[in-house]
Order: sequence, then C-alpha cells, then structure tokens
Amino acid sequence: MQTFFVWLLAMSASLTALIWAWRFYREMMQADVGNDAMQEIAQSVREGAAAYLNQQNKVVTIVFVVVTGLLAVAAFGLNVLSAFTPIAFLTGGMFSGLCGWFGMKTATQASSRTASGASRSLNEGLQVAFRSGAVMGLTVVGMGLLYIGCWFAILYWGVPVVGGEDAALSLQQISVTMLSFGMGASAQALFARVGGGIFTKAADVGADLVGKVEQSLAEDSPRNPATIADNVGDNVGDVAGMGADLYESYTGSILAASALGVAALSQPGMLPEGVDQVSAQVSAMLLPLAIAAVGIVAAIAGIYAVKTGDQLSQKALLHALARGINRSSWLVMAAAVVLAVWLMPKVPGTVLFGVVPGIAGSVIVGLVAGWAIGHWTERVTSDEYATTQKLAGQAETGAATIIIGGVADGMMSVWLPVVIVSVAMLLAFGFANGGDFNDVHRFSLGLYGVGIAAVGMLSTLGITLATDAYGPIADNAGGNAEMAGLEPIVRERTDALDSLGNTTAATGKGFAIGSAALTALALLAAYVESVRDGFERWGHDVSVTIQDDGMFKLSNGVVIEKTPDGTETFLVMSERDTSAETVAKWRDIANETALTGESPLAVVPGELVAVSKATLVDFLHYFDTTLMNPRVLVGIFLGAMSTFLFCAMTMKSVGRAAEGMVVEVRRQFTANPGILDGTATPDYQRPIAISTLAAQREMILPSLLGLLLPIGVGLLLGVGGVLGLLTGCLTSGFCLAVFMANSGGMWDNAKKYIEAGHHGGKGSPAHKASVVGDTVGDPFKDTSGPSLNILIKLMSMVSVVVAGLIVRYSLVAMGIF
Repeated sequence: MQTFFVWLLAMSASLTALIWAWRFYREMMQADVGNDAMQEIAQSVREGAAAYLNQQNKVVTIVFVVVTGLLAVAAFGLNVLSAFTPIAFLTGGMFSGLCGWFGMKTATQASSRTASGASRSLNEGLQVAFRSGAVMGLTVVGMGLLYIGCWFAILYWGVPVVGGEDAALSLQQISVTMLSFGMGASAQALFARVGGGIFTKAADVGADLVGKVEQSLAEDSPRNPATIADNVGDNVGDVAGMGADLYESYTGSILAASALGVAALSQPGMLPEGVDQVSAQVSAMLLPLAIAAVGIVAAIAGIYAVKTGDQLSQKALLHALARGINRSSWLVMAAAVVLAVWLMPKVPGTVLFGVVPGIAGSVIVGLVAGWAIGHWTERVTSDEYATTQKLAGQAETGAATIIIGGVADGMMSVWLPVVIVSVAMLLAFGFANGGDFNDVHRFSLGLYGVGIAAVGMLSTLGITLATDAYGPIADNAGGNAEMAGLEPIVRERTDALDSLGNTTAATGKGFAIGSAALTALALLAAYVESVRDGFERWGHDVSVTIQDDGMFKLSNGVVIEKTPDGTETFLVMSERDTSAETVAKWRDIANETALTGESPLAVVPGELVAVSKATLVDFLHYFDTTLMNPRVLVGIFLGAMSTFLFCAMTMKSVGRAAEGMVVEVRRQFTANPGILDGTATPDYQRPIAISTLAAQREMILPSLLGLLLPIGVGLLLGVGGVLGLLTGCLTSGFCLAVFMANSGGMWDNAKKYIEAGHHGGKGSPAHKASVVGDTVGDPFKDTSGPSLNILIKLMSMVSVVVAGLIVRYSLVAMGIF
C-alpha cells in the first residue's frame, strides 16, 4: 500500500507540474503581443526555429533508429540487455526532445510579449519572461517524473500481470533496467545541445564580428543580416537544447539514486530487527521519486514569489529570483526530513537525533551545494561584482588583454565549485552511512547518499530552470524591441533582464554541472550493479545449454553452479598464496566444461564469491581497479582526453560555421550597400540556412564520441578500463565545464557592463575589444561548456547499458588481454 501511495504522489505531482505549465503558457499567450512589426519579427524567429528543429529531428531519428536496432540485437540476440531497453531508449529520447520542443514553442511566443510588457514596466517584462521560462522548468520535471513513474508501474506491476508471477522482475533487475532508460535522454540531449549550440554561436559570432565590430551596428540591428538567425539560435540552443539537457540530468539523478537504494539495503546487517528487506528496498527505491514530487510543489510555490520593482540593477533582479529559489529550497529541506522519517528504515548507526534517518542530511547537503555553486557563479559572472568589472576594465588595452584575463578568471573560478562538490560528496556519504567510511557493507549506503544528494540538488529544477530559460527569452525580447524601433527605455529594461539572464544562465549551468558530478559518481556505483546483472545473465544463458547439474567453468574468472533449484554465478577471487602451477592447470581447462572429481573446487585458484551477494568492494577487487592496473590508468587518460577532444571538436565546428556566416554577412553588405543605410532589407533566411546546415553536419562526430568511446574502451580494456574512463571524464570534464561556462559568462557581462556606459560605452575601443572577448566566450558558455555535463552522463549511461556486453565479450573477459 505504501508503494502505491508513493507512486501515486509522484504521478500526481508530475501531472500538477504539467497542468501549471499549461496555465503559465496560457497566461503568456493572453499577454499583449505588441504591434505589427513586433509580431512579424517574432513570426520570423518562430518559423526559423521550427525549421531548424525539424531538420535536426530528421538526422537524430536516423541515429536513433540505428542505435535501437543495435540495442535490439544485443537484447534479443546476445541477451546482454533487458528486452525493454530498445523501446525505453526510443521513448527516453522522445520525451527529452519533447521537453525542448515545448520550451522552444513557448519561448518563441514569449519574446514579443516580453518586449511589450517591458514597454510598460520592468516587473511586467520580468513576469512574462519568467513565467514563460517556468513553462520549460515545469514541463521538464513533470515529463521526467511522469516517464519514470510509468516505467516503474509497467515493470513492477504490469509485467507480473501480463506474464504471471514467474515473469516478475526482482527489484535489482527493475532498478538496473530503469537505469538504462536514461541513455535515450542523454543521447537526445547531446545532439540537441551540440547542434543547437553550433547553430546559435555561428549566428552570434557572425553577427557580432561583422555587424558590431566592422560596421559598428547596434545589438540586434535590423540592418544586420544575421540578426534573425542569432535570435533563432537563442531558442534552438539555449532553450530547446537546455530543456533536453536538464531533462536527462533530472531523470538520470533519480534513476541512479533509485538503483543505489536497492543495492545499499541488500547488504547484510543493514536493517533493524523486524524490518522486511524487500519493503525497505522498495522504500529506498521510491524515496528519490518522493523528493522529486515535493520539489515540484515547492518550485511552483517559489515561482509565485518572484516579483520586482522598476530598479534596473542586477542586484535587485537577482534578489527577486533568489527569493523564489530560497522559498523552494526551504520547503524541500523540510519535506526531505518528513519523507526520510516516513520511508527510510532506521539503519543502526545512521539515525540523527534518534529519529531522522541520515539520508535526509544527504538531501539537504545536495540542496546547499547547489545553492553555493549558484551563488559563487553569480559572484564571478555578474557585473555587480568586482571580477567582471575588473575584466571589463582590461578591455581598455585591447582584445588580447580581455581574452587573457577572461581565461585566467575562468580557470581561477574552478577551485571553489570543486571544493563544494568534494565536501558535498563526503558529507552526503557520511550522513547516509553514519560516518563509517571503512565498513564494506555500508559503502553502498554511502553512495546512495551521494546519489540522493544529486536528486536534492535538482529537486527545485522547476524554478531553477525557469531562471535559466527566461534569459534567452529576455535576449530575444531585446532584439524584438531593437528591430521594431521601440523607445530606448524598453531596450534598457530588456538589457537589464538579459544581463541578469547571462548570470542566471551561468548559474543554471553551474547547477547542471554540479549535479552531473554527483550523478556521475552515483552512476559509477550503479555501473557495478549493471555488471552484476551482466554476470547473472551470462550464467543463466550458459546453464540453459547444459544438461547436467554441477559446477562449470565459464572463463578464468567465472564459475557457475547448476542445481535443480536454479543457477548461481560465482566470481573467482584471486588469492596471494595461489601457486603458479594451480593457475596454469586452471587456465588449461576449457571454458563451459564441468569441474569433475571428488573435490571440483580444488582446481579453482581462489575463493568463490556469489555474484548475487558480492559487495561493491568485492567487484572492485575482482577487476583490480587500482591506479597500478595499466587498464585503469589508460582508461583515466582516455577519459581526460575525451573532454578536451570533445571541446576541440565543438569549438572548431562553431569556428567553421561562423566563417560561413561572416562571409555571407560581408557579401550582403558588399552586394547591396542599401542595407547599411536602411534603404534595403537584408536576406535574413540565407544566414538561417547556413547555420542550420552547418549545425546538422557538425553535430554528428562529437555526439558519436560519447556513444562509441565507452563501448570501444570496454571491449578493449574491460570493466576496469571503463571505470577509469568514466573517472577521467568526470574529473577533467567537471573542471573544464566550470571554467568554460564562467569565462563565457564573464566576457558577456563585461561587454554588457561597458554598454551600460562604463569605459567609454557603446562604440568605444573598449566596447569593440569586449565584443571580441564575448565572441570567444560564446562557444565556451553555450556550446562546449554546457555540453560537457551531458557527455559525462552519456558516457556513464552508455557504459551502464552495455555492461553485460563488456562483462562477456571484452578482450579481458575472453582471456585475450
């Protein structure tokens, strides 16, 4: 009954989020749309964004069909995956793409309405933009929780009803199967982020370099041929791409924590007397869903707290947004304590104040860590603070000095997020397992704490994503006001909202990157659970082909025992005193042959540990995951390399696409001089077509890197190599993503600070230098940087999905390497 009630709570919350998203969308559509010129501009942006997404979806569909076919072969031909994985991969990608599409549809409708609202007051403009951003936030959390809840119901209740009790899946099988569903969302998110990022930054760079620097045109001047493409890019990259991105972050954190909850409470000695293990595992599995459910309600309450006056300072606007986020966070903290007391068993040694399970502390740690990363990001990127103001001053000596300063400041900004995430990991781990870092059986419980800290960090995503998504809407509103020739005060207000959007976007990226670090660590542990499932599938498959009962060697490291009651798979754990002669005799025994004789175990060179009872530490010992293992060390190097290679590929893609845009804008100015004096209208569609084609062409290779590298490394280096790969990708990717996102935000706001009248203002040499810095920062903060957190989780998700393949068919597993 408790299981059904928690599931019903999650489903009700998800539907509530979608209903409120529809309410906010309807409110936005009822707002004043502006004059005819504003409506015409908005319609052009809307058509361009829709055309781009349609073209992107054609390419992504082809990739998804191919990957689904390969997953079907792995599931039904090789039996190394759950039969549900192929269809879940497709549906995960579809839901992720839908979140982006709904967000983009809302944003393209909201731009002219935000500009119209800003013509009356700053607060009205903020309300339209923020409520429109809330449509994205609530759609993401609503659809994410709805998707997870539906699949849980299918696997937990539906499968036994359709196939009978014999077909029922264990909780461990359900959690591992659901974990693999995140791969589709991650793949879709990477295509959307990379493709949209290339589109938007190619248009932005082309518009800035030729329009602003060479021709001294105003921001979003209607005389700039690339200005419509630039506004389209804000929607397909910063809205549609971001929606898909944070959908996979949200679902991935919940799925990873749920899988770890089941694994943690399967260890012996974890539960107090009288507590049923299966019931406790179900509760631990559903706690992340319950936290996400109350987070939705808290986010809606926080959204209504966001209001401001007519003061144009970023500090006042940031305070307005912070009021909503803080309200949501306090509500989730209180709810986390109640939910933990209700659902979690009181594991001896982990209870706080004699009544509250320590896992509640882990949730609060995640929330506080997210707030701290967001606050730090605000301080280093907002032009209200010294870092960005000093960077703007460096523009007075030219583009080179502001670029050097931005790179250095971005690198400097990495240290505190790393410390915050590191401390959060340790505290979340300690709260969950009672501070015992050495107990083997409680190790998984500590990792469950880390996973649920990521859920806590993202529990208020409904409002934190709203603060992020509203930025591109405000940016488009400024473009709409400029091109429609509205009064200067309107542009001042939209610029204030846009400048705030740069900071909140950087803060949103900080949340995404921080949650990626916590989720990726949880996925590392969850990967081991998938490895366990792979061993058990292997043992079951071979046992079906064997007629007699007894013990059989599957490989040098795996043995099965077949009895009338079933099959048990064992790991052969090496021992220090095993003789070379014993090992040699063991290796001479052919795979899949019976171990005969009076004492068949005498020929096994080590201790046998049942896969079903092996701890996380047992698996790490079995695969020798130490830094002295060359497979692990090579994997770490490849993981670190992959993040730099990925950034290089995406940056070069933006550069190549921007080249085409620059050439086209210059060509139009030369071929039609009337454009510059306002007597002729530029061809806006040609730049859109250039960015679209470039994005579709350039997004394939970086995305395939995330899909194929874990499989290749796994087949060559085995499970130990994959663990090294994921570790290297996580550590280097986190630092690189923070650096790039913060540098880009600093350069953008330094430019805005100069445009507000400092250091000579618009058109000054300092302004032109800052535009160059902002141009360099564009792919940093909107293409490569935010895509890295998806790369980290996509590689983790792919590794989880193909764990069964690696366990059975890697060169290491087959004894070749």
